[in-house]
Amino acid sequence: MAVPKIEKAVGMEVYVTRSKGIGGVLRQSIEDFIVKEVLIDGSKAEISPLSGEGKTKTFNLSATDKRYLLCILVKRNWDTFLAVRAVAGQLGLCPKQIQIAGIKDTRAVTAQYITVEGATSEGFSKIKVKDVEIRPVGYFRGKISPYLLLGNHFHITIKAISHSKSTVKKRIAETIGEIEASGGVPNFFGHQRFGTTRPITHLVGKALIQGNFKKAAMIFLAKPSPHEHPESKQARENLRATQDFEKALKIFPKNLRYEHLMLKHLAKKPDDFIGVFRRLPGKLLKLFPQAYQAYLFNKFLSRRIKSGLSLNEANVGDYVVNVERNGLPMLSMHRIVDVKTISEVNEALKAGRMRLALPLVGFRQRLSKGFQGEIEEQILEEEGISPEDFKIRMMREISSRGELRAVTTPLKNFLLHDIANDSVNPLKNMVRLHFMLLRGSYATVLLREIMKARNPIKAGF
Repeated sequence: MAVPKIEKAVGMEVYVTRSKGIGGVLRQSIEDFIVKEVLIDGSKAEISPLSGEGKTKTFNLSATDKRYLLCILVKRNWDTFLAVRAVAGQLGLCPKQIQIAGIKDTRAVTAQYITVEGATSEGFSKIKVKDVEIRPVGYFRGKISPYLLLGNHFHITIKAISHSKSTVKKRIAETIGEIEASGGVPNFFGHQRFGTTRPITHLVGKALIQGNFKKAAMIFLAKPSPHEHPESKQARENLRATQDFEKALKIFPKNLRYEHLMLKHLAKKPDDFIGVFRRLPGKLLKLFPQAYQAYLFNKFLSRRIKSGLSLNEANVGDYVVNVERNGLPMLSMHRIVDVKTISEVNEALKAGRMRLALPLVGFRQRLSKGFQGEIEEQILEEEGISPEDFKIRMMREISSRGELRAVTTPLKNFLLHDIANDSVNPLKNMVRLHFMLLRGSYATVLLREIMKARNPIKAGF
């Protein structure tokens, strides 16, 4: 089945399912894509404090240790980092004093836990940021971190579906059946990891890894996309032609906030292409090389699927990782399968005690062995990259040791809530889906299997 070019460009070159898609459109309204964060203790960040669904754990607001205030951050159509920056500004804090467990979708309604260092609950009633709400829930023992995150609950509405209700129901059932048979959702990094309308994050990352900081900056600032707003596209084209940062600062749209941060620096120091990246939030800066790791992982996984290798049965040379009782992979507890252990490993894979894994390339992470290892070596050769390149000497803070990532993620609590007439799109149908995915996995990866959109951008990915 043909995969759109824009997905191939970020390494998602195949579907794992052969069933026909339902088509349709995501995010015609921001409320069509709702994300609720779940911590490993079962606490769920609700959109509304009055919601009776799920469980929001309360903490002691009168605790003696008041260093870290745990809050629920609810945002609508906000980039996570920009929302944190806006909240920090209103509280008179540095953005580094606000910690998150995970980055949430921008074009969505999302609820997540944050910790705010050095703040009291009284000041939060004064925060006035459009489409952002903060609810203190108590004091916490330390900073929130990704290790405390279990996953995310998704409530998704797909609209403008041309097929009949019976066809939609049948195709979704077939797709979910194939996913379960293959061991779970293929654990690709999704569209938003790279930028959907302008997928360049991994390209910036590759240039940084290669030590070409000017190229990295110019890709981020001046590489246009045919899918972005014409004003943004024109501004980037002008900068690419002139390399005049002062002029670019005047004509770049104000909503391109990260670009403005960088252009202000380059207007004063036009040759400081290392310093300009340090103007960005630290977590955002690290996302660039991580996006290139994600791209390579997607390529490894795509080629494994194309080669006919199983996602839930090991071959000699494959990595496998143990699985915790809550379903999270234990990446530190891994091994490479050999002839002696293959039968035992495949029994554990079948029972759900283990999961296959692939490398996220880094200077300490070794590639797979066997046939899968040959696939990985070939892709790195095609890219002109070696694992040692991820030790970035001029910017050590974004170097990466690498690690493993499971090739599939379990699909939990999947529910086809209903199929109904679409009042927004006459003569069309809509479907509401509920499901949970573990941390680090993407709802859009499951949705691309269900929808099989010909044009992911028009389809709202």
